[in-house]
Amino acid sequence: MSSRMTTRGRRGRGPTVRIARATARDAKRLTALVRRSRAYEGGYASMVAGYRVGPDYIEAHPVHIATDENDALLGFYALLIDPPELDLMFVADRAQGLGVGRQLVTHMIAEARAAGLATVRVVSHPPAEGFYRSVGAQRTGTVPAQPPVVNWDRPELVFRVDHLDAAGCGP
Repeated sequence: MSSRMTTRGRRGRGPTVRIARATARDAKRLTALVRRSRAYEGGYASMVAGYRVGPDYIEAHPVHIATDENDALLGFYALLIDPPELDLMFVADRAQGLGVGRQLVTHMIAEARAAGLATVRVVSHPPAEGFYRSVGAQRTGTVPAQPPVVNWDRPELVFRVDHLDAAGCGP
C-alpha cells in the first residue's frame, strides 16, 4: 500500500484525512499531541509526563500521521516491524469520534499486510481497549503494572492481519 492515503471522515462527515509517513520534522507536534492527550489525565498522567517522540524514533520506525486539509495534526501511529507491535497510536482530542482512529487502524493493517506480518500486538491504554476491539483486535491477556511509570495493568490485544478486511474490521 502507498504510504499516502486520503479519505473522508466517518460516514462522509468529519474532516478529509490524509495519512502519510511522518518525518523528523513532525517530532515536536507528535510529542505535543501525546502530552496534551486528555486520555492520560489524572492517574494516567505519569505515563506521558516527559514523553518524547524524537526525530530518531520517527526515522527508525514506520510512523504515519493523519492530517486534515489544512495540515493540522489529527493523529498518528507507529508500527514496529520486529517484533510486530502497534507501539503508539494517538488521536487528537478534537478529532475523537470522527473516524480518524479507525482510518489509522485501517492504514496500519494495510501496512502490516504489505510488510508480510500475520499479527500485530497492542498493549493498550485501558480506556482504549473498547476501541481496539471495535476495529478487530482480540484480547489475548494482560500486561502487569510496571511501577513507577505504569501503575496499572494493561490489556494485551492482537490484530490478526489476515483475518481483517480492507476496512480493518473483523468478520
